[in-house]
Amino acid sequence: MKTKKTKLKTNRRKKPPAKAKEDKWVLRLYIAGQTPRAVNAFNNLRSICEEQLKGNYRIEVIDLSKKPQLGRNDQILAIPTLVRKLPGPVRRIIGDLSNKERLLIGLDLKKHK
Repeated sequence: MKTKKTKLKTNRRKKPPAKAKEDKWVLRLYIAGQTPRAVNAFNNLRSICEEQLKGNYRIEVIDLSKKPQLGRNDQILAIPTLVRKLPGPVRRIIGDLSNKERLLIGLDLKKHK
């Protein structure tokens, strides 16, 4: 004996897919005070982000001289250090970010030759 499969209809509407959060880049720059290297790293990062990501990013500057415990989660050993949180995977770049080519490759904005 064959049985017929019937679908139950519900009043629930299908929700549209949520917009992916990977559209927004989240970058953390760990520094120790307003040193020339820290200011240079921030300016270099902001310049690259405006050029490559066109406003689709957020830079979080974390001063470890004021709150050193904040560096533990990202295992910060040297400063300045840039941590790309989103989009994954997490990437770390150490230094003042003055080498544009290295920064683009480190952020996966340019392929390594």
